[in-house]
Amino acid sequence: MSNELKGKRIAILVADGFEQVEMTEPRKALDQAGAKTELVSPMKGEVQGWNHQEKGKMFPVDADLGAARSDEYDALLLPGGVMNPDQLRTKPEAVEFVKSFFREHKPVAAICHGPWLLAEADVIRDRKVTSWPSIKTDLRNAGARWVDEAVVADNGLVTSRKPDDIPWFNRKMIEEFQETAHAPLGAGNGHEESSR
Repeated sequence: MSNELKGKRIAILVADGFEQVEMTEPRKALDQAGAKTELVSPMKGEVQGWNHQEKGKMFPVDADLGAARSDEYDALLLPGGVMNPDQLRTKPEAVEFVKSFFREHKPVAAICHGPWLLAEADVIRDRKVTSWPSIKTDLRNAGARWVDEAVVADNGLVTSRKPDDIPWFNRKMIEEFQETAHAPLGAGNGHEESSR
């Protein structure tokens, strides 16, 4: 077990219907890197994971979204799944929670349909991102520069397309989450990287 993220507290924002492997595998990688991860959710008690179109496991919620504050965390992870971000983007407290990480220049990682919430929060204008292909138009309409790559890092924002990209996503997420602060929005967009 490494300690690359020792002392870091990571919020994982989910609602019912998140793609289970897009939460469990990145969470495992973060935990193994020494981070303390917490599931933040508007759901009470437990939240429902999904495996594609089948219900998966229930997971205990660690922090209620209504009480969670970004200044208590060092970084944010947004798993995908179609239903999960679709629910979260209709909740003002979820959108505000996401926005606050960008205001505080903290790193954020989003995979698959997770970047949908970034579009809703209006935090991807002029940022290079990737995602599940079906939401690329939404991301472009929100001002992002969408590319079809396994993982993209743009000034503390890490995005990937699908579960198959998780190994690259995890490596880049841990690398970005190690950094304590990133440049303000609109600054330093030259710090973008792609892999694979």
